This record gives sequence, C-alpha cells and structure tokens, in this order.
Amino acid sequence: MTTAATEKNDLKQRPDPGFGRRGWPLVVLVVAMLSLSGWSYLLVMVADMVPAMDMTQVGPGMGVFNHFNIFSGLSAEARAALAVICLPAGATFGMPSAAMTGADLLRIFLMWAMMSMAMMVPTAIPMLKAYHARIGRGRGSRDGALVPSVAAIFGYLTVWLGYALVATLAQWGLSVAGGMTDMMAPASLALTTTVLFAAGLYQFTPAKAACLQRCWYPRWNFSEGMTGRGLVTGYGEGLSQGLICLGCCWAVMTVMFAVGLMNIIWIALLGGIMALEKTFPSKLFPKMIGAGLISWAGLLVGLIYT
Repeated sequence: MTTAATEKNDLKQRPDPGFGRRGWPLVVLVVAMLSLSGWSYLLVMVADMVPAMDMTQVGPGMGVFNHFNIFSGLSAEARAALAVICLPAGATFGMPSAAMTGADLLRIFLMWAMMSMAMMVPTAIPMLKAYHARIGRGRGSRDGALVPSVAAIFGYLTVWLGYALVATLAQWGLSVAGGMTDMMAPASLALTTTVLFAAGLYQFTPAKAACLQRCWYPRWNFSEGMTGRGLVTGYGEGLSQGLICLGCCWAVMTVMFAVGLMNIIWIALLGGIMALEKTFPSKLFPKMIGAGLISWAGLLVGLIYT
C-alpha cells in the first residue's frame, strides 16, 4: 500500500477531531452540578444555624455571620447560654445531635459527602480534561469521550465518599471522647494543633510529592490501546485517579477538623488551595502550605503554654 493510500485509510479510521471537544461542556456541566449541589446543602445548613446560634463557635472567621444573628446584640455570655438552649437534639437542618444516634451518623456522612462534592470534584477538572482529550483522540470509539469521562467523575467521587465515611467515623469517635463540640468545632487547642501539625508535616513527605506529581501528569491505567472507551473503564480510571488525589489532598482536607467542620469560609479557602496545588505544577507551593500549617500549630502551642 502506498503512503498516500495509507494516509487516506488512516483518515477514515480517525474520528472527527471535534467529537471529543463537543462532549466536554457536558462533562463540565456534570462537575458544576455536583459541586453546586454540595455547596447548596452546606449553605442551607449554615443559613439555618445563623438566626439562632453564636457563629463564632463554628470556627475562625465565622463570626462575621453574627451580623445576621438574633443574638448579636447580647453579651458573649448570654449568646453562649442561648446557643446551648437552641441546640436541642439536631433541631437544625443537617446538624447531628449530641446523642450520636444512627440518624446522626447519617447526617454527618451526608455533610462530609456534600463537602467532598463542593471541595474536591472541581479540583478534578484538569485530570478530566486530559482524560477526555485522550479518549477523544482514540480510534474506533462508539460512545466517544463523553461516557467514559462522566463515568470517571463518579469513580473519582466514589473515592472521596470513602473518605467521607472514614471522616464520619473519626468525627463520631472525637465527639464521644469530648474532642468536638456540639457545633462540630474542636473542643481544645490540643486537637487543633495536632491536626495542623500533622497536615503540615505531610506536605513535606515523599508520598505527598509522588501523588501530587501524578495529579499534575496523570498516568492512565485503563486507556491504553483500544480499551478505556466505555462506562466501566471510565469508572475504573476515575477510581484510580481518585486514589491518587486522596493521597495528595487528604491531609489538607482533614484541616477541617481544626477549623470547624461547618466553617464554610475555610471550606472555600481549602478547596481553592487544593485546586491551585493540583492545577499549577510547583514544588514550592505545597511546601509553603506545609510551612504555614506548621507555623500556625506552633503559634497555638505557644498560646497553650503561656
């Protein structure tokens, strides 16, 4: 076969180069819907807390919401006392009660699941875009890049739902041990400093560096050759990349235990930090995050012993 004939045959087998790109807006739409669902749930939780509670108890920075608090004109002691009165057995949307029943654990899991959707799913966009482009360049694809890319989103999310389950059990254990308040904030500076120091230290480990490198430059496990075109392989790729992301981001995500689990200011801040860390390759930025967390822990230790 001549070179011209070979090239002609190759063009016949090659899919429309715009085919994969046409499906990308739908992938972004799914990501946006999942993230907005998570944010909507969390914002409704906070909106339901604001009218009746002292929001300074939720975590650093949340006191700004006391401008909308019916207790805002009272003294700190009066607000604290009324907040206790207004915290009966999970009367607020999504908030668990102090009893920690099975229903309360379900509420906690749902909160962590929504937090994962709000914070972590958007950080997967660079990986999903690279995967979508790779599948779109493949040959012999019947379902194009859309189906495996959307499946990858849910595979990725499955990993973070697993993290949500572990976080739920950790929160339950800390609450039973008296380490968390009814407002889902750390009950002592000791817990805060421990979490901050551990998360900061992890930023300097080889495991963090290796996982972050894979986030920047994904290695596809299920898209070699003519495979990786369908629902199952896309979901498997999402699971694989989700595990890498978990290895990269679990420590920064766990900082929520130090700043208050319903602290939406820090939910947004940490989500943005993780998105920047995963999107723009930089060996310095992760270490800056680690140094900041360790320094913060050191300042709190100084407060404990002064």
